[in-house]
Amino acid sequence: MKIYGRANSINVRKVLWAADEIGLAYEREDWGRGFRPLTDTAFERVSIFRAIPVVEVDAVLLRESQAIVRYLAARHGRDDIYPTDLAARARCEAWMDWGATDFYENCRPVFHGLVVKNPAYSDPAMLARAIDAWSDHMGMLDQTLAAGGPYVMGETFTIGDIPVGLVVNRWFSIPFERPEFPAVSAYYDRLAERPAYRRHGRNGTP
Repeated sequence: MKIYGRANSINVRKVLWAADEIGLAYEREDWGRGFRPLTDTAFERVSIFRAIPVVEVDAVLLRESQAIVRYLAARHGRDDIYPTDLAARARCEAWMDWGATDFYENCRPVFHGLVVKNPAYSDPAMLARAIDAWSDHMGMLDQTLAAGGPYVMGETFTIGDIPVGLVVNRWFSIPFERPEFPAVSAYYDRLAERPAYRRHGRNGTP
């Protein structure tokens, strides 16, 4: 398996974490911000969508991190982390999609403003609104984990935890004043018991 994308990309990290959880061997090439641009013709031969990650596996090119993670778990029969029961699978996928959309939506401007130092995200009022909205969603996660954790699906780790866990890592890794969410803090520590999360999530990189 070959993974195209820089290792500090939150979307590439989803695939790296999943690959390590499943126990897959892979090679990786750096592409994206700070490395070779996605407009390079060499990357366009892999994908015209100019987004990472892209994975070459089973002689097939796959794009979109969520789809890749689901494919790898299903391809390797990991029903322990990707349920085959349709209702449970839908709940798991809902957590994945929430982690990549609503939960991440207000993480993104905070990350780009405070870590990347992107001028487009430097307005203090805009950052304050994003932090408030992100905190609101973090409160939803905290309430859910407190009522039925320790993982998003309950007692066992699933791929639903992968997008959510990476956004939680950014919550604790970006320097800003944040409210306390005890269940999320416990979740962060619980995820850190997993070697793959320590390599690709809680590894000192926001």
